[in-house]
Amino acid sequence: MIFSKRLKSFLDEIFRQTPFLRLIVLLVFLWGSFSSALYYSERLAGSATILSLGDALYWGVAAFSTAGIADMPTSGISKIIGGTWIVIGSVLFFGIIVATVTAYFMRPLQRPANQIVDAIEYNLEQLEELTVDELDLLKETVDTLIVHVENLKEQQLSAQ
Repeated sequence: MIFSKRLKSFLDEIFRQTPFLRLIVLLVFLWGSFSSALYYSERLAGSATILSLGDALYWGVAAFSTAGIADMPTSGISKIIGGTWIVIGSVLFFGIIVATVTAYFMRPLQRPANQIVDAIEYNLEQLEELTVDELDLLKETVDTLIVHVENLKEQQLSAQ
C-alpha cells in the first residue's frame, strides 16, 4: 500500500514536472511518420524487405532503440529516411531518459518559495519537539531570511 502510494506520487511528479510526456508524444509521432514514409518509399522498390506498415513500425522501433535491425531499406530514398530516423529517434529516445532523470533530480535544487514556507510552517508546528540546537538553527535561518527579505525590498524601492 505504501509502496504503491509512493510509486503513484513518483509517477505523478514525473508527468507533471518533467518533459517526459511531451517527449514521448513527440517520439511516437515521429516514429509513425518516419515508419510510414519508409514503408511508402520501400513499397515502390522491387527488392524491398519491408513489405507492410507493421514491418516498418517494427523497423522504426528497432532502429531508434538501437536493438539492431534485421531488415534494411533497399532504395536510396528509403536509406535516407531510415538513416535520418535512426539519428533523430536515438537522440530523442535517449534524450527522454536523460531529460526526465535530470529534471526530476534537479527539482529539489529549484525549490519554489511555497516549499520553503511549508518547511518553516512544519518546523513551527513541531516547535515543542525541537531540540535546543534545532531551535537555534531555526532562529538563525529565520533571521537570515528576514534580513534577505528586507534587502530585497530596499533594492526594489531604490529601483523604482
